[in-house]
Amino acid sequence: MNTDPARLLPRRDLLAATAATATGAALAALPAFTASAAPERPANAPRITSSSHDELWWQAPADDNSMIEQGLPVGNGRLGALASNDPGHEVLLVTDATMWTGGLNDTLDADGQFPYDRDHFGSLTLLARLTVDIPDHDLGAVSRYRRTLDLARGVVTTSYVRSGVTYQRQLFASRPDDVIVLHLTQSGTGRYTGTVTLEGTHGEGAGVSFGAAFANGLEYGAAVTAHGTGGRVTVSGSHISFAGCKDLTVVVSGGTNYAPDAAQGYRDPSLDPRRLARSKVTDAAAHSADTLLRTHVTDHHALFGQFGLSLGTSTAQQRSLDTWERLRARARDGAPDPELEAAYVQFGRYLMISGSRGSLPLGLQGLWLDGNDPDWMGDYHTDINIQMNYWMADRAALSACFDALTDYCVAQVPSWTDLTRRLFNDPRNRYRNSRGKNAGWTLAISTNPYGGGGWWWHPAGNAWLCNSLWEHYEFTRSRAHLEKIYPLLKGACEFWEARLLTTTLPGGSKEVLIADSDWSPEQGPRDAKGITYAQELVWALFGNYCVASAELKRDGGYAETISGLRKKLYLPQVSPKTGWLEEWMSPDNLGETTHRHLSPLVGLFPGDRIRPDGSTPSEVVDGATTLLTARGMNSFGWANAWRSLCWARLKNADNAYQLIVTNLRPSVNGGNGTAPNLFDIYETRPGRGIFQIDANFGTPAAVTEMLLYSRPGHLELLPALPDAWAASGSLTGAPARGGFVVDLRWQNGRPTEARIRSVGGRTTTVAFGGSSRTVTVAPGGSVTIKDFAR
Repeated sequence: MNTDPARLLPRRDLLAATAATATGAALAALPAFTASAAPERPANAPRITSSSHDELWWQAPADDNSMIEQGLPVGNGRLGALASNDPGHEVLLVTDATMWTGGLNDTLDADGQFPYDRDHFGSLTLLARLTVDIPDHDLGAVSRYRRTLDLARGVVTTSYVRSGVTYQRQLFASRPDDVIVLHLTQSGTGRYTGTVTLEGTHGEGAGVSFGAAFANGLEYGAAVTAHGTGGRVTVSGSHISFAGCKDLTVVVSGGTNYAPDAAQGYRDPSLDPRRLARSKVTDAAAHSADTLLRTHVTDHHALFGQFGLSLGTSTAQQRSLDTWERLRARARDGAPDPELEAAYVQFGRYLMISGSRGSLPLGLQGLWLDGNDPDWMGDYHTDINIQMNYWMADRAALSACFDALTDYCVAQVPSWTDLTRRLFNDPRNRYRNSRGKNAGWTLAISTNPYGGGGWWWHPAGNAWLCNSLWEHYEFTRSRAHLEKIYPLLKGACEFWEARLLTTTLPGGSKEVLIADSDWSPEQGPRDAKGITYAQELVWALFGNYCVASAELKRDGGYAETISGLRKKLYLPQVSPKTGWLEEWMSPDNLGETTHRHLSPLVGLFPGDRIRPDGSTPSEVVDGATTLLTARGMNSFGWANAWRSLCWARLKNADNAYQLIVTNLRPSVNGGNGTAPNLFDIYETRPGRGIFQIDANFGTPAAVTEMLLYSRPGHLELLPALPDAWAASGSLTGAPARGGFVVDLRWQNGRPTEARIRSVGGRTTTVAFGGSSRTVTVAPGGSVTIKDFAR
């Protein structure tokens, strides 16, 4: 096998791949770990109104052996850390989104599928471990301990009392300065004495900086510095020592020489990560901790503050509990806790801002690890997980965070195109195109940042990614985004034009087009033709491409060809045996009834073909509902979130809400549910759970979908409002497909005011209950509705 999968594509092959899929679109504008101009320094921090929805708190630090369940996450979109917040032994597990082993992985196994391991495919890994040891501040020697995660400011604060002195530390990851800052202060006569240690996690040892490289050629490095007042800070061997300091500021940075350019093997050979890390920490340390904090908060809140959510008022008793006790009380007592539920949405937004800006997109574990061996390599699963990670972004006013996914796809598609051309029709690949034709691009179920695939080929994955990129356009109406993704849409259509088969329906009444052999993720036969999953995704892809072609006035003739193919696509039927929407173009259930995936329901959500508004045949809506019911109401967190979104689309508020409550149940002994730090835990086997981040984004997406449904030309207010939130609430700054932003207030289950602002849209219907009206909004203007029909 190729043991250096990060090798360059042959130049001729790369140019051919790029011409086929990225004509007119520059390579991704995705920045890497690079030098940058000095950030602007705001004179004042933004005024932030305190809200109980925006603050989480705990009465104990994280156990160093349970960081993934208890550590608090910080991140600047590229550089992140999990923090223990232990007074005497602070631990930061530092990550960089591009810290990946592996490579292109372009030699297939004997079955025609990609190797899927840490050597060839690769894995996301930790960058460094930073510890701050203060021996006389052991947990047993302090009192009144509290740690807080301020979601609106992006700051973790730890406070405690020792010998009558209050000590405090603030932790934040600054995007403008590209560093992580830990600032320790105290209230009067206290002093800090101890050591700071930075260690690599791949055998580099300890020191104030380090640099090394993986076998795949990826270079990486990190550096730390510290300064204080009223005492001494010195470098002592492999540590930084501090003694008698009134305060202490620790600054750390690091990264890799990854670059989003297939032609350069996804490397920037001119970049020295160790040197750059030293430069960044030195530049940041030249400013006061207050200046760094003010710069960070201004940047963070510019995104966080665009969206507001109130689901009602919790009780004083609920508010008095720390976050973990509050989760446990919610599960034990069964009483709604609307402020906690709103806080969970805002926590998801915090993770998005912290993990998806200016680097690679969020994978299975986002930006946060507790070791170098994450399950499934912490990769990008393209059969639901990476898509779910980004369902929330546009719906919760974080469209800027979606760019990481767009730029990743643009940067990877030259390699994906080359692999498709060379390897997809390998005779050992059971998913190959049986007609012998091959064009465009597709990818694998798992992808890495080097253009490589893992696990198995995933033919319909190209359609699903393209549909996600298209939906972002529906929200933003950004022509620049549409021009960037157009080559991907066209290349995916070319793949399916070559792949579709013609078949005659029973009785010889009609010829239709169906997908070649495929697997309905992740169950059932592995070689079924015409699976609902593929048919729905390709139907949406073809429609989206035709609209894109018309809006950009490109390739009109080809769009007519694709439109003609779309009209011939087979669309799934309802089984006369089960009453379910068929999953395998068969009346029989060929898989698990309660399977975690909702693959045959992609036309309900995230697709929009199946609608309970009369535009879809009632038997199809009933078949989808019956299948969703059969899938059950208790699964993994991400699967519950998907179920909730589907029930919201069907306007079943009770079921949609119950699934959100299920995801908020505390995880016990590794079971499915929410960890003390609010990370979602996925039970892999009894007694063992892992962190998987998609539910932390999918569940907030479900909340927003329950309050506001949109498609171009249509908005529906409170389509699935549960009783628990009905008394009163508000949603502000919520984007809607078609180019609008909605501010909504409600009381007693009815909207009292809706303000519709245009960010590119002009005309839309606004519906509530059984009534609707058409509104026209001037670009940049707004319309306010108050008189909702009863």
